[in-house]
Parts: sequence; C-alpha cells; structure tokens
Amino acid sequence: MILDIVKVFLPSVVAFIVGILITPFLTNILYKKEMWKKQSVQKTIDGREATISASLHRDEIKKTPRMGGIVVWASVFFTAMLFWILARVFGIDSFVKLDFFSRNQTWIPLFTLVFGGFVGWIDDFLGTQGGAGKGSYVGGGLSLKKRLLVVGGLALLCALWFYFKLDVTSVGIPFYGDLDIGLFFIPLFILVIMGVYSGSVIDGIDGLSGGILASCFAAYTGIAFYQNQINLAAFCAVVVGGILAFLWFNIPPARFFMSETGMMGLTITLGVVAFMTDSLGLGHGVIVLPIIAFPLVITTLSNIIQLTSKKFRDGKKVFLVAPIHNHFQALGWPATKVVMRFWIIGLVTAILGMVVGLIG
Repeated sequence: MILDIVKVFLPSVVAFIVGILITPFLTNILYKKEMWKKQSVQKTIDGREATISASLHRDEIKKTPRMGGIVVWASVFFTAMLFWILARVFGIDSFVKLDFFSRNQTWIPLFTLVFGGFVGWIDDFLGTQGGAGKGSYVGGGLSLKKRLLVVGGLALLCALWFYFKLDVTSVGIPFYGDLDIGLFFIPLFILVIMGVYSGSVIDGIDGLSGGILASCFAAYTGIAFYQNQINLAAFCAVVVGGILAFLWFNIPPARFFMSETGMMGLTITLGVVAFMTDSLGLGHGVIVLPIIAFPLVITTLSNIIQLTSKKFRDGKKVFLVAPIHNHFQALGWPATKVVMRFWIIGLVTAILGMVVGLIG
C-alpha cells in the first residue's frame, strides 16, 4: 500500500518540478516568436459578430502567448519516460516498481494526450500567424470542422482498440453492474470523447481551465487507485502535477494561455481515462464523468442553449454571451471571482463524482 501511494504521488511531484523547469525556456521562445493571437474573436460559432466576446478577450492588446498547454503534456511525457528509463537502465527494484508506463493502463491515455497536444499545437501555431481557417470562429487556426474530424477520428481509433483488442463491450452502472451494449459501445465512446472535447471552450479566463481539469484528473486518480489500477492512478496524478505547474504561471496575470495544444489533449484523455476506469477496472468511470466534469458540461450546454435560442426565438439570447463563464463576466463579475467560484464548483462535483463511482 505504501509503495503504491509513493508510486502515485512521487511522479506527480516530479511532473510539477519538470513543468516549472521547462516553463522559462518555453516562455522565452513564445514571447520571442510573438506566439499570440493577432486579433480577438471576430465571429461567434453561428457566424454573427462577437461584439461582447471581443471586448472581453482583447487578445491583440494583451499579447499573451498561446501554447501554454505544452507545459502539461511535455511534463507528463518527460516524467513517464524518466521513470521508464530509470527502470530499464539501472534495473534497481525501487525504480522498476515506480515505473508506471504500462501497455494495459497508460499507453493509450499517454498517446491521446501527446497526439491531441500536437494537433492542438498546429491549430495554435496557425492562429498566431493570423491564418484563420474557413469556418473558424476563434480568430485563426484550424477550422472547427477540421478539429472535430481529428477528435472524432482519434476517438474512433481508440473505440476500435477498446472493442476489438481489449474486448470491452459494456459500461458500468452504479448499483447495477455492467451493461453490455455490444457494438453500440463504439459510437458511445466517440460521442463521449466528442462531448468532453466540446467543453474545451471553458479555456477563456486565466486559471479557469487548469483548475477544473486538475480536479477532474485528481478524481480519477482516486477512482483508479481504489480499483487497484495503480499505473493509471499514477498517470492521472502526473497529469495533475503538470497542470499545477501550468497553473503556477497561468494565474492572473497569465504568462501564457492553455489554448488548443493543452485543451485538445487533456479533454480527449479525460474521456479515455473515464473508459479505462469503467469495465476494464470493474468500475463506473463513464457514468460519473458528467458529474466529475460538471463545469465542462454546463459550459457546453450554455453554448447549445444560446445557439438554440437564437435560432428558434428570432435571435433572442438566454445569456448575455456564451459560454456561461463569459456571461458572468459580462454581468460585471471580476474574472478572479468567476474562476474561484468555478474552481469551487469543480472541486465539489469532482469529489461527488468520485464518491458515486466508488460506492456504486
């Protein structure tokens, strides 16, 4: 038990230290290359003028670099490789036991984190060059359609791996057990991943997305540990460590933004971890995901509600601006108040979701 606790939390601390150490080098490059948006949001997702959003963001004035999410996935990757190399080069029993890089628990989530981060980096890079893809509503980068195709394609590959390679055909239901859904597992997997990714729009205020995602991965650390998925628990804890390193520099005034290179990798991986802690771990990781990731859910719902209202109510809006965190800003709430209250809600729902997952 003690060794398992050390295996989970020591790499997390290492990831935090790695993230802190690589940040000065990264920020030097980002500022030198002027890796920030050259214009604020110009269009909403439905193609209308984004007057309120533009006034809230003012990217062309802030000149804060994007790509801060590199700190997260790079620190996770380097930490995983560090413990893997130590275990194989030195062969010391303690190093071998601390190695959490395993085929059955961490290969897939690590791959989705790095691959999603790389695609997100491409989007960020294009956005900082002023090249807006057709259909892009965020002022530059890959179009929304292209990003959704990438996420959907990656989700499909992972779903096929789960279904055919790992023989996963069911999801866990609290107080019931496994519900076998057969081939429908594949579309469910894709829908869940796409749904979690849609919550990436929460990355709109300094410190907001980092705090919420840290709570989510911390909750799954607890679930995986309880289910004796120690390597997966260590991976989730390492992600938390990387996010905390990012947050150290993202708390207002932010040195950089998380942006797509962080959000794409983290949201896709969060969905994958939910499935890893489900029937594979004899748990209920998927069904509790909406609870654990509640702030992401309400962020997505606020966008859907806003778009639906404007379409069927002759342009009338429910919120001053969507997503909902920007609505509170438009009401006059200071950004720090919005972030702190979302953090509180995120922490409470993460704990609640973890408890439901454990007792179910």
